[in-house]
Amino acid sequence: MKPSLRERLPYRPNVGAALFSPAGRVLIARRADMADADAAAGGWQLPQGGIDAAEDPAAAVLRELAEEIGTDRAEIIGEHPDWLTYDLPDALLGVALRGRYRGQKQRWFALRFLGSDADIRLDADPHPEFDAWRWADLAELPALAVDFKRPIYQIIAASFSRFARPVG
Repeated sequence: MKPSLRERLPYRPNVGAALFSPAGRVLIARRADMADADAAAGGWQLPQGGIDAAEDPAAAVLRELAEEIGTDRAEIIGEHPDWLTYDLPDALLGVALRGRYRGQKQRWFALRFLGSDADIRLDADPHPEFDAWRWADLAELPALAVDFKRPIYQIIAASFSRFARPVG
């Protein structure tokens, strides 16, 4: 029996960033391709992106922050101990992620933001992934995530809860 498309495709190596403000809130951003969706549609997410070949995940998360939100003014304060995976839903398989992956294998980091709100520039990239951002309570994350990413956001909200408090 021939393997299905899902079985033939690998997971894309990826990093995710839970960027905490000094007030203990986390940065969420609205995907530009979902600007017309309501909040229940899961258009809000944490910054995340692919890991380049031979790139260290900690370096990748800072690079992704700079690319997606225009700043890497942050320090890593925690890391989820396990790689987390999600599968794309059938309707997106072979379409999303350039059709080359079944989903993503993610390494998640907690980071403390060291800049000011003015440092966050969604327009820094010529093809911005996000069109809006805000600080949110960590507990809000799972409800804001698209359905197939919700289990990962539940894990991250629990794993990084110790960082969701004011500092300084």
